[in-house]
Amino acid sequence: MGAPSALPLLLLFAYCWAPGGTNLSQDDSQPWTSDETVVAGGTVVLKCQVKDHEDSSLQWSNPAQQTLYFGEKRALRDNRIQLVRSTPHELSISISNVALADEGEYTCSIFTMPVRTAKSLVTVLGIPQKPIITGYKSSLREKETTTLNCQSSGSKPAAQLSWRKGEKELHDTPTAKIRPDPPHPREGQKLLLHCEGRGNPIPQQYLWEKEGSVPPLKITQESALIFPFLNKSDSGTYGCTATSNMGSYKAYYTLNVNDPSPVPSSSSTYHAIIGGIVAFIVFLLLILLIFLGHYLIRHKGTYLTHEAKGSDDAPDADTAIINAEGGQSGGDDKKEYFI
Repeated sequence: MGAPSALPLLLLFAYCWAPGGTNLSQDDSQPWTSDETVVAGGTVVLKCQVKDHEDSSLQWSNPAQQTLYFGEKRALRDNRIQLVRSTPHELSISISNVALADEGEYTCSIFTMPVRTAKSLVTVLGIPQKPIITGYKSSLREKETTTLNCQSSGSKPAAQLSWRKGEKELHDTPTAKIRPDPPHPREGQKLLLHCEGRGNPIPQQYLWEKEGSVPPLKITQESALIFPFLNKSDSGTYGCTATSNMGSYKAYYTLNVNDPSPVPSSSSTYHAIIGGIVAFIVFLLLILLIFLGHYLIRHKGTYLTHEAKGSDDAPDADTAIINAEGGQSGGDDKKEYFI
């Protein structure tokens, strides 16, 4: 009878010390959120929840890492941001009149040991404004041509524009051009090649190729080819094929990777500093020589002598003889002053 009674105790002991036991689970202190999508001008609610708060408060911060709410306490003075619910297990806030600048990754934190965080990506959609058609000035004669432009702003993602004649939608084959950013790439820089497709409908698929390279570099719904760190070996001719249900168009771009921007060496900088100091000293010496020459010219002919000093006729006498410039020499022009 002893063995059967010991088995339940052994199972209970193993359950209490198992790493997956309910009392020791670390997942209970991990907060969770959800990504949100909102139209510009609308309101988005950010909800953060945690099962085991460990006597700590939840906190929301914006993409700039500014604290919005710590528990029920407001931290950022923005009347658009309001508290929806604050409990030990949940912190929910709302952001009204959402703008495109509010898009980004918001962080919910709980200050346990260690600190645990959860991310919520807020995507803001821009509503396109009413399209504007330009290019039409006056009536056209038969066989004359004109270009009509249709533009709309404020859309995110970019609006897809189409042309209609009455109730019939007009279609045309796609075109494309490649735009580098930056325009003059250098070795070591990051480069984006944007393949800008046009047409009706707008191309939805882009194929990137490099001449002499097999297979194609990239097939993507996005139009940009990214070089995180340019090398000389990246130089070459690149092609982008933009495709819609009306056909395809291929644009080319020749990439020439320039040398890195020259950085002045420390030795050349040192020599420049020394040269500047020497030039400044020479300048000061020239100024000093000019002032000295001016002083000597103004005091020409004036001197002191001790002519009478030591003679028997006038002991202890100092004589100053002033020979005026331009005067005649002779006994009548000499004046003696005895002190």
